[in-house]
Amino acid sequence: MSPKEIRSSRVKDKSAEALSSAVRALKRGEVIVFPTETFYGLGADAFGPGAVERVVSLKGRNADNPIAVIIGDQRMLTEIVTEIPLAAQKLMNHFWPGPLILVLPARKGLPRPLLSREGKIGVRISSHPVAKQLPQALGRPVTATSANPSGAEPARTIQEARRYFSDKIEIFLDGGRLGGRQGSTVVEVLGDELKMIREGAISLHELQQSAGHNGK
Repeated sequence: MSPKEIRSSRVKDKSAEALSSAVRALKRGEVIVFPTETFYGLGADAFGPGAVERVVSLKGRNADNPIAVIIGDQRMLTEIVTEIPLAAQKLMNHFWPGPLILVLPARKGLPRPLLSREGKIGVRISSHPVAKQLPQALGRPVTATSANPSGAEPARTIQEARRYFSDKIEIFLDGGRLGGRQGSTVVEVLGDELKMIREGAISLHELQQSAGHNGK
């Protein structure tokens, strides 16, 4: 094995161990910081009420602003939503993995901070390998709110995230400097119509074209 191959192997081993440590922390109900394709995020087991409440506390988030989740694949959707409209499926097929949060009817029993007043939940699959692997390894959705106190600038580097949370969080997964200029787009799917909640990395025009109709 060449020196270059040895270095590459060591990097992979270190990355695998870091991911394993993060998953163990999530199983213990801890909150971690991890990279996505946009910004660094605050990750917790989305099925753990105590863990989700810790995210709310760290974030200082308004209860009227629900926390979205990241899933590992579309099969995991059946554990958290009751309905997948055709328009939503078209958007998933076109934009997932990617920075698109779809707001869909949630199953009963999910932690309250994840839900809107109408009982819906925001969900996506991330295109960042770490953000995609975390829920896959955990076997459950992971919270996906940006790693910054509400009102502060989102963290694009691990150093920025540490400045916000170094005294409150133990595990920070370093993904380097992230290139996100905007957060994920958030859209609610109402039957065959789209309701833009927050325009981000994907425009309403792009969504409408892919869904094959005009949105609100």
